[in-house]
Amino acid sequence: NSAFLGSSLALRNALRYFPPDIQKKLVLEFAEELRLYGHIYMYRFFPDIEMRAYPIEDYPCKTKSAAAIMLMIMNNLDPSVAQFPQELVTYGGNGQVFSNWAQFWLAMQYLSEMTEEQTLVMYSGHPLGLFPSHQYAPRLVITNGMVGVSIFLHSMTAGSYCYIGPQGIVHGTVLTVLNAGRRYLKAEDLSGKVFVTSGLGGMSGAQAKAAVIAGCVGIIAEVDEAALMKRYKQGWLMEISNNLDHCIARLRDARKNKIALSLGYHGNVVDLWERLAYELDTTGELLADLGSDQTSCHNPFSGGYYPVQLGFEEAKQLLSTNPGKFRTLVQESLRRHVAAINRLTDKGMFFWDYGNAFLLEAQRAGADVEKKGANKTEFRYPSYVQHIMGDIFSLGFGPFRWVCTSGDPQDLATTDSIAMSVLEDSIRRGVSTSVKQQYHDNIRWIREAGRHSLVVGSQARILYSDQRGRVSIATAINRAIAEGRIKVCLFPLDMVWGEVINGGFGLVLDGSTEAEERAKMMLSWDVSNGVARRCWSGNGYAYETICQAMKDNAALKVTLPQKVVDENILEQALKS
Repeated sequence: NSAFLGSSLALRNALRYFPPDIQKKLVLEFAEELRLYGHIYMYRFFPDIEMRAYPIEDYPCKTKSAAAIMLMIMNNLDPSVAQFPQELVTYGGNGQVFSNWAQFWLAMQYLSEMTEEQTLVMYSGHPLGLFPSHQYAPRLVITNGMVGVSIFLHSMTAGSYCYIGPQGIVHGTVLTVLNAGRRYLKAEDLSGKVFVTSGLGGMSGAQAKAAVIAGCVGIIAEVDEAALMKRYKQGWLMEISNNLDHCIARLRDARKNKIALSLGYHGNVVDLWERLAYELDTTGELLADLGSDQTSCHNPFSGGYYPVQLGFEEAKQLLSTNPGKFRTLVQESLRRHVAAINRLTDKGMFFWDYGNAFLLEAQRAGADVEKKGANKTEFRYPSYVQHIMGDIFSLGFGPFRWVCTSGDPQDLATTDSIAMSVLEDSIRRGVSTSVKQQYHDNIRWIREAGRHSLVVGSQARILYSDQRGRVSIATAINRAIAEGRIKVCLFPLDMVWGEVINGGFGLVLDGSTEAEERAKMMLSWDVSNGVARRCWSGNGYAYETICQAMKDNAALKVTLPQKVVDENILEQALKS
């Protein structure tokens, strides 16, 4: 039958990594894992080492690039960073670094042998092999999500080893909340404003810290007590409670006194939203100003979203014993979820989709999320990417990370100081008003990041910057390495292209002239490519940004869109 054939194929594929003389022994273990977990993790090869980012000098490699890749792999599987490290899941519920532990060891073996004339090729966690190349070629090429050999990647940073812990999404959420406040609440100061959301997992856990840095009151629901306690012990949550009466009382107090607060509610977010709707109906008081959702709704029927009708453990049991019933309850819960949100937004709260497929799954469940008078692919609530952050991306701003591979916190402090100085100098030399605002936001972010102990795992930092800022920061850091002020630095970057396709790159700065030239070339390409795409789609900010980039670099030639000045010609052409 189909189940037997599927299991047989899974075992056959797993055994490809091993010679025939040990396959008979391994196949029994793998079959048992498949029966217990629905996946072959190869736990007999689970590393008996402390999984973390060690200083780059500790890795047995022939090149610094290979050592940097090993560092990032181990950081992505660090238990303090990864969501489910034993299952090789970094975040997103099922976003894996590798599919099994044999792949981990094989990749590390290849990296230990790799020279400057070889490139390691990875296919969705599978080490395809070391291929001859040259010193200017990438040391590692990764492709993920390919048909035939595929692992799920919620975003590219897990499968490309670029994840630096939840700091990245703390920063993105800070900017999202600040810009949502500006755009929809007309507020520069968010003190006393309330942000309600859900999820305290590998990525969503960042929301609590982001709320405090943005200066607002954040209340975040989480059904999994282990995830909630992890963020509380890390200091990312200031308070926790499983009592809605207490949560509402604290929310009111913090709102009235304009206290920045992150409060974790141990319970289902639907209960929280319905309680806020009840408060509105009974007191006339709208207690939430901003709202979103970061449940793993891209995976709603396999544990990414838990129905409000059941407790956490009860829901997990139902998922295991009756997935069909679980699915029905999830969709019913989504309808209730949206109904409560709609009640609040009708009275002035602003809600957005955080790219987790929440609105899509709610629509599939029959919830009222369609935009009135629009086609069925449009939702009544905006996407944070297009509607809140879109103009920022069109200015050339986007995620820009670096990792101090020494593991020394002082190196990170030095790079923070360098980055702030570069951005402040750029402001003094003159930039547009919109760019200046983003520079100020990121200078504020770096200061707050240092105060809030945001490092989890590797000594890393993230900010958003445009082309000028990226190149200037990378150049300044590379020169600081050459001067001996800091040690080697790694710049892992990623660009997200749509729902499935991702692209990105990482590079090592070692203080050399060659490293500086590579940084200038790659960072310019990274930004200009993205802005050119947004320009062609018709974004005015992107048009201005790419035109300025072409003025600054005569070698850059971008196809610019021409506007239809006379709309009448369209109608005339169609009539004729």
